[in-house]
Amino acid sequence: MHIGFFTDSYFPGIDGVTYTIKTWRERLEARGHEVSIIYPDSSHEPGPHEYPVPSLPNPFYAPYRLPVFRRLSTLPDLDVVHCHGPATTGLLGRRYAAKHDLRSVYTHHTPIEEYLIRALKFDGLAQVVGQGYVAYETRFLRSFDCVTASTSKIRRDVDHQKLPVGIELETFRPQSESLFTDARPIVGYSGRMTEKKNIGEILRVADETPDYRYVLVGEGPARPKLEQQAPDNVEFRDFLPREQLPTFYSSLDVFVTASTCDTLGLSTLEANACGTPVAAANVQPFRETIGPDNGARFEYGDLDEMAAAIADCLTTDRRTRTAVERFAVDRTIDDLEAIYRGEPAAVEDRQRVSPSV
Repeated sequence: MHIGFFTDSYFPGIDGVTYTIKTWRERLEARGHEVSIIYPDSSHEPGPHEYPVPSLPNPFYAPYRLPVFRRLSTLPDLDVVHCHGPATTGLLGRRYAAKHDLRSVYTHHTPIEEYLIRALKFDGLAQVVGQGYVAYETRFLRSFDCVTASTSKIRRDVDHQKLPVGIELETFRPQSESLFTDARPIVGYSGRMTEKKNIGEILRVADETPDYRYVLVGEGPARPKLEQQAPDNVEFRDFLPREQLPTFYSSLDVFVTASTCDTLGLSTLEANACGTPVAAANVQPFRETIGPDNGARFEYGDLDEMAAAIADCLTTDRRTRTAVERFAVDRTIDDLEAIYRGEPAAVEDRQRVSPSV
């Protein structure tokens, strides 16, 4: 099959969507499929089967450009359209599928309304804009033959198939090398630093646990303010090359996240695959992915519970890698191929028979 990935997020930006697209493309091509990427143009130099869409700078967040338009006739001949975003590039993909009467698939990655709500200063206006956006995206998703998402709840009134983005278990495994020599426990985080990730909660708990060292890896618009607020036992590092992440995760004693808007939280599962337990907020998707076998959850905003969850991860042995093997990316690609053929994915059955986490 020749599959077209239409995405509003791509390199040089670094986030879960970009890496998911890269991983799925590599795995599908290894199975003999051809994958073309249609994405907003940027400083990224297009390689084979990559088609940039003219775009404008984003005044709110520079890594994400605003795609404008590209003629359908300039795109390759596709067998399946797979969209990864609801903005202009996603609309382009939906138009392509409609014009050529192709199977269309949409993967819900990000609750964009969270960005909109946090960007607006007036609560009433923010709620109206958020509700309006969800209504728009719901209508957009209903126009696809199949909608997938990493967990069972996507805050959209549409039928969807659960399809975790998948962990590269052969890459993310325990490493013997350590990045740290401290006697103190090392608590870490890796991901984009935006308001919706609630990294301020990590700073709050760090202030209450001065005997731990916190290492926060990532970049984003919230980072300068967070660095100003951070207590002395917190350090910030830039995004690591993906090949260095297994060593980083393996070097941690606990991975912590207070995010309340992830669709899967891939970094948490990658840390688990490297042998590191995770302390996460008691919200979706972590109610489905993080439990006694691979970490501990805390009520968001409860500082005592958050500290207790970190301490629990530090003092209890867990077979974290075993707990997340059901999220192996090869299983995801099996299901993705079935979806492209119009067959039901097997992931739901696997989830029912998998050990509870």
